Amino acid sequence: MKKTFLIIFIMTFAFTSLVWGLKIGGKVLPDKIQAGNNELTINGAGLRKKVIIKVYACALYLPEKESDAKTIIEANEPIAVKMHFIYKAVDPAKLIEAWNTGFSKSDISNLQEEIKTFNSYFTKDAVKNDVYDIIYVPEVGTSVYMNNELKGTIPGLEFKKAVFSIWLGEQTELPKLKKAMLGI
Repeated sequence: MKKTFLIIFIMTFAFTSLVWGLKIGGKVLPDKIQAGNNELTINGAGLRKKVIIKVYACALYLPEKESDAKTIIEANEPIAVKMHFIYKAVDPAKLIEAWNTGFSKSDISNLQEEIKTFNSYFTKDAVKNDVYDIIYVPEVGTSVYMNNELKGTIPGLEFKKAVFSIWLGEQTELPKLKKAMLGI
């Protein structure tokens, strides 16, 4: 009887985690999200850490699983990154500094206005349990959502490539997170 109960419990737990999402850093990241009319599936997820501090749980969403970062960055396909903040508060200046460090690793000479617009969306602290989504949809652009509120959309494939290179670029400052998001 105990063995049967244990098997049922384990199967229920395994099934529930598959249906509801992936738990990273105590935060559940959903298995699927919407990007316009497209359903994206979680490709991989990990933690953004600064020294030993857990800043946010982060997941990459794609139409189909892919482990090649360059292919993902170059594709004119829907893509999303979900950040679920764990730390008590992250100053917007720190986020902008991190974004700019990531942007500086890409060819951004023609994207200064787009980067300025992107950075302008980050005006208040990201506090524990805030959820930020950066979603690219072809023909629409890269949209920034904070707690499901649209802050704005920046058109263009080139900006999409630059912003997602923050996490997935060859010279990313986040190599462990990159590997986790690529599922490798």
